Amino acid sequence: MDWTSLTNAAAKAVETPILKRFEDTGRAADFSVSSGDLLFDYSKTAMDSAARDLLVSIYEEAGVAARRDAMFSGEKINETEGRAVLHTALRNVSGDPVRVEGNDVMPDVLDTLKRMGDFAEGVRDGSVTPPAGHRFTDVVNIGIGGSDLGPAMATLAMAPYHDGPRVHYVSNVDGAHINDVLLGLNPTSTLVIVASKTFTTIETMTNAETARDWVSRKVGADNAGGHFAALSTAADKTADFGIDPSRVFGFEDWVGGRYSLWGPIGLGLMIAIGAEAFRAFLSGGEAMDRHFRAAEPLENIPVMLALTGIWHNQGLGYATRAVLPYEQRLARLPAYLQQLEMESNGKRVSMDGETLDVHSGPIVWGEPGTNGQHAFYQLIHQGTRIVPCEFMVGAEGFEEALDHQHQLLVANCLAQSEALMKGRTLDQARDLVKGKFDGDELERQARHRCFPGNRPSTTLVYPKLTPFVLGQIIALYEHRVFVEGAMLGINSYDQWGVELGKELANALAPIVAGKESADGKDGSTAQLVDYIRRYAE
Repeated sequence: MDWTSLTNAAAKAVETPILKRFEDTGRAADFSVSSGDLLFDYSKTAMDSAARDLLVSIYEEAGVAARRDAMFSGEKINETEGRAVLHTALRNVSGDPVRVEGNDVMPDVLDTLKRMGDFAEGVRDGSVTPPAGHRFTDVVNIGIGGSDLGPAMATLAMAPYHDGPRVHYVSNVDGAHINDVLLGLNPTSTLVIVASKTFTTIETMTNAETARDWVSRKVGADNAGGHFAALSTAADKTADFGIDPSRVFGFEDWVGGRYSLWGPIGLGLMIAIGAEAFRAFLSGGEAMDRHFRAAEPLENIPVMLALTGIWHNQGLGYATRAVLPYEQRLARLPAYLQQLEMESNGKRVSMDGETLDVHSGPIVWGEPGTNGQHAFYQLIHQGTRIVPCEFMVGAEGFEEALDHQHQLLVANCLAQSEALMKGRTLDQARDLVKGKFDGDELERQARHRCFPGNRPSTTLVYPKLTPFVLGQIIALYEHRVFVEGAMLGINSYDQWGVELGKELANALAPIVAGKESADGKDGSTAQLVDYIRRYAE
């Protein structure tokens, strides 16, 4: 891959300020792309037509379209684990055949979706009950990583559609998390969903056992299983835990954890918003899939979002990416995308095992607006590092009586992207403080109020955060990750980087508990264990 040509093109492009590029009155339209009701505007970046053409040529040289087609066809593009990558099948509500090794997986997918819907609606209408026969008022989903970040994010995002039991999420093995969630809940009317494909994830199973003890103390051990459901493929282990098989929902190994929200891992969301709204969520994802497969690169939102990311990271060397949703209910989206992008594309070797000759995925972080403006935007505007910003905002809010607040929210979003681009010149800053200071002090004060500008940003606009739109947004970012990974030549669907820490934690657990000696550990680890054990005792 000719990354040198990209860095050379980037070095040339940044010589022209972003604002100056708008002397071309057609720039905004030319550097924007839409799909349905979504608009992606990447005009406030340094990218010019020549650079965009080069990015498209790299995209084509990398064979991304062929790899995309292979993914949708059920080929095993997760080479290191020998698996297909077919989370898209979970949102294939049209039911078109999807084959893995010649077998159509859609009958099983749709059957599971129906079982989920029947169970979720039963919990919601009171026909699915605990052994005592009354309604479930609360649902606690216990999972971690992909079994928590996606459904927790989406459940919060869909708050206006909540008309079922209250849904809560527990992930951290820190006992404070489950303690604080269970505090105030009634175990006799609580359903606990244990989300673990293998039913062995240490954090999840530790919390599940704590929850079972909590329920058992109130309803008795024999009845505790009636308060549980499982999202797992380990039928023997769920049975040993006391969970009725009718309340176990499995999924295939071609569904990666961080891509699993569309299936059984989304059960908590389905209970919160209902099966019909959940189906609309799936339809939004499917609509984005169709767009991604059919649209040419320059008219393809996932492709252009990815090419903008490659431009900033591999072209210009910007190490981070700020995700800034101006939508409070998307408060958990940055954390969700942090896992989606960094666990997928935070790799150091290519698919053939060779060390990459460019940086892989960027550091992804962010907060909702306007909160972030009063936290870290100072660095984004005036710091020495350039942070590409990805704004997103809805044209409409849900609270009609508070339209004036939504308008203020939108104004802030647009103002931030404009301010990052335009900045404030030294002369403008001098005019601002003139009359308040003079001489050397005026000059000093003006320099503090000067903004360099020329900071890149993109903006994604959607009409309103409905289930369909949320599905579009999540699928959009999934495909963005796919494109960037394919262009970098890496496998976006394994995550070996999380394994070493797990192994060492298992070895350290008995040492921390005082059951084994820290002999053989490095000096720092041994010292830390000793210090902690002295206080724990």
